[in-house]
Amino acid sequence: MTEDEMRKRLTALRMEHRDLDAAIEALSTAGSTDQLQIARLKKRKLRLKDQISMIEDHLIPDIIA
Repeated sequence: MTEDEMRKRLTALRMEHRDLDAAIEALSTAGSTDQLQIARLKKRKLRLKDQISMIEDHLIPDIIA
């Protein structure tokens, strides 16, 4: 995967992460009793965060001070 592709993927993942955050918030404030759905969305959000972190680690080099 090229650096440009990684940046595009990172943008898409961040957008999906924000969308999931909004969906979780909407379900919670609406008083949804479907806790299983909320839990699944939260797990998906955590997986996205892990993917975002991995891509950021590849794009941002470690600098030894």
